[in-house]
Amino acid sequence: MTSNPPNVYLPDMATIVEVVQETPAIKTFRVVLNSEERMQAFNFEPGQVGQLSVLGVGESTFVINSPPTRKDYLQFSVMKVGELTSRLHRLKAGDQIGVRAPLGNAFPYESMKGKNIVFIGGGIGMAPLRTLLLFMLDNRADYGDITLLYGARSPRDMAYGYEVEEWLQRKDMRTVLTVDNGTPEWKHKVGLIPNILREINPSPENTVAVTCGPPIMIKFTVQALQELGFDDEQVVTTLEKRMKCGVGICGRCNMGTSYVCKDGPVYTLAQLKQLPNEM
Repeated sequence: MTSNPPNVYLPDMATIVEVVQETPAIKTFRVVLNSEERMQAFNFEPGQVGQLSVLGVGESTFVINSPPTRKDYLQFSVMKVGELTSRLHRLKAGDQIGVRAPLGNAFPYESMKGKNIVFIGGGIGMAPLRTLLLFMLDNRADYGDITLLYGARSPRDMAYGYEVEEWLQRKDMRTVLTVDNGTPEWKHKVGLIPNILREINPSPENTVAVTCGPPIMIKFTVQALQELGFDDEQVVTTLEKRMKCGVGICGRCNMGTSYVCKDGPVYTLAQLKQLPNEM
């Protein structure tokens, strides 16, 4: 006797256990699946995503930005940009939410072992990088030098401030912060991420660069990485915001022959260059 296949459209219901106001436009939701059995059995890899749904409103894709090494809850960060995200921002601890996860592929964290890692994140693009960064910090001996370059438009737009201070103090990683517009109290860099990247000048030798942020930031960050000597296989990014249904049925996330939800959302620059230029 065979069992019916799981319904890929059916979300797990989950309870929001905590809401963190990261910036004026970004909230982080920490959720626990209502089924204790499902929560205990839930496995995922850094870079995989989930579809969050508000029943009767819709669903959208957000990266799971808590690492699989810390499984007390699943964490998603949401920027308020439209109807669904506005509804999500109204939710509070104790409210119910739908979760379809995990979806998509993961960062190539196994092949990154023994290599130096440069994280380059802009704005809400720090969310997927946070997952991989925390995973690597929890498995610190497996990786070489870790550098984080994190930028935002202003100090008040920088998420995860409660962790940024910890990262700045760590001796086993280098953290560089920058904003487009500083304030008198701001003690870090002021300038665009690609320019600060050239300034800190990471060596491409045995190094992988992982970047995520606004498309315009990624475009010029890739140019800067190429100037610094990084080849296409050494640059990794994630395109999870292109995902729609998440399971390869609606066909709305395709780039040429590739479907972001089935083949991605994580790609190397070499892989992206084989596809239509849509970055």
